[in-house]
Amino acid sequence: MQVDFYHLTQLPLERALPRIAERVVETGGRLLIVAGEASQQARLDQLLWTYTPESFLPHGQAGGPDDDRQPILIAGEPETPANGARNIALADGVWREEALGFDRAFHFFDEDRIAEARAAWKGLAGREGVERNYWKQNEQGRWEKAA
Repeated sequence: MQVDFYHLTQLPLERALPRIAERVVETGGRLLIVAGEASQQARLDQLLWTYTPESFLPHGQAGGPDDDRQPILIAGEPETPANGARNIALADGVWREEALGFDRAFHFFDEDRIAEARAAWKGLAGREGVERNYWKQNEQGRWEKAA
């Protein structure tokens, strides 16, 4: 199980998350995006349709009739996704232990959530079967592995 911590220092979530989601889908994977607040779920839903003028990411909000067909689902909790996703993106900066039930977790956080992210990082240290990676953006907005 791999947990990738993404510290948002230059680019906002709205620019970083679609790129990760694209990579998951391009490799044939499925993704569950988790955001606790309904308003953020709605913003993420709109974002995945419009993040670039020439493309969109096929997705749906969890609880719909075609959830099993969606490559990406947006949900409020990290429940077992109907689309069979093995990848989870924690988009609201809140670490959830349920993410460890997936093959890979992407934990996005900004300066407002750094203390919580550090606590999650430390809490995962030495856990059997968990590989941690810490990614930070450089001044150009590119991801660099910091730990």
